[in-house]
Amino acid sequence: MALTKKKARWLMAKKGFLDMLPLNLAVLPWGILCGSLAVQRDFSALEAILMPLIVFAGSAQLVAIELIANNASLATILFTTFIISSRHFLYGLALRDKLKVLPTKWRYSLGFLLTDELFALSSHNKSFVGQLRLVYGVVAGGSFYVFWLLWNVAGVIAGSYLPDLTHLGLDFAIAVTFIALVIPTIINLPILVTVIVAALLSVVFKLMQFELDLVAAALIAMYCGYLTERFLYKKKDMNDEGTHKISPSVKDSI
Repeated sequence: MALTKKKARWLMAKKGFLDMLPLNLAVLPWGILCGSLAVQRDFSALEAILMPLIVFAGSAQLVAIELIANNASLATILFTTFIISSRHFLYGLALRDKLKVLPTKWRYSLGFLLTDELFALSSHNKSFVGQLRLVYGVVAGGSFYVFWLLWNVAGVIAGSYLPDLTHLGLDFAIAVTFIALVIPTIINLPILVTVIVAALLSVVFKLMQFELDLVAAALIAMYCGYLTERFLYKKKDMNDEGTHKISPSVKDSI
């Protein structure tokens, strides 16, 4: 029996929710950390809840909380969070051709919900193409937003009644989440080189107490991946040229 449009949308919405559910649960420690940290840095409960409600960016949220608590200047806060969140600019560029043809309500909704997690689910070349896939994307991203807000609220409540939760190692959830997102994307040598270089340099720069450790490691790693890709292209071109230079008589004898 053919599916009705309403039934098809419901099934796609259900799939989007279920596909995002493991990541929704994986960021529970991270959300609790953000909420409890805000309370323990003298944010009011309302301010601590407004942060994930409006900002919706875990890494930037954590850093901004610390900077605000340490009375950093507005310029420092804006510049630091801009650098940390700059990867979202690349996400937008990667999906620009698909999203630019959509009505405004879809573009704004997906733009706000476009996190690392939603981008990881958007690697298929037909993502966001057609209304059913748009429903999938909005439900997947929307469910992550709701769960992220719930975990932050839980952190605000826990931070108000329990001792300092920042010493429980909950920030490890950040690393685990990103590792889970990165591993499936390693599909060729340039990406593998990028990941390995980024991992090694982030540790080295951290041990050196270099302030821009993650930014520098990411930029160097991306350049190494770019050089690797260029090397592979040149090698392929040389092999192709060598094949074309074989004389017809030699080809016939092979």
